[in-house]
Amino acid sequence: MPPEIGIFFDHARPDRIGLPEAVFCQGKHISVLERLLREFNSSRPVLFTRLEPDLFAQLPPELQNSVNYHPVSRTAFSRTLPLRPGLKVAVVSAGSADAFVTWEAARTLEYLGFEHSVYEDHGVAGLWRLASRLEEIDSHQVVIVVAGLDAALASVLGGLTPKPVLAVPTSVGYGQAQGGLTALNSMLVSCAPGLSVFNIDNGYGAACAAARVLNLISSLGPRP
Repeated sequence: MPPEIGIFFDHARPDRIGLPEAVFCQGKHISVLERLLREFNSSRPVLFTRLEPDLFAQLPPELQNSVNYHPVSRTAFSRTLPLRPGLKVAVVSAGSADAFVTWEAARTLEYLGFEHSVYEDHGVAGLWRLASRLEEIDSHQVVIVVAGLDAALASVLGGLTPKPVLAVPTSVGYGQAQGGLTALNSMLVSCAPGLSVFNIDNGYGAACAAARVLNLISSLGPRP
């Protein structure tokens, strides 16, 4: 057993920034995760990210059964925040190999109470799929783009939609993809103006950014 570790939640965070704290599970000892699930998950909505399937399998059965676990996204929660109807995010991925990041973003949005639609496998190798769904994608207030390899989808979609585009590079790809570094650099040098770029594989961060945008839209109220 590791030494006793203090666990301190930032309970005032929603009042400051409109977003609750989440638990990043990667690197945490199983005993710490058990304590977090027992102490906090039953009292308030809490999102657990980067909870690998093999680590989740080590949890006691009653804790496994107490949460909604999604192995592809590696996320878990027992409850979500109240639904915010009319505020929608499109999550568009280049390929199904990007699913672990795509669904981390989608599940975070679900947890935060925002409507979302997932458009998987809409990369530049099949532009007709993207073109056929563009009007539907534009019906959302924010668009998250998830892409690995050369990440060209971010530039393409950034030049087609007027909505805020939040681009997430993934670590998917052979050799010179360099674990997502090529995708990251491609997004950073995109000629599509106003593209916001996030860290490699950070679907959670992009979803939180989308939530900030939607919270601002909501605070402004309906136009006269």
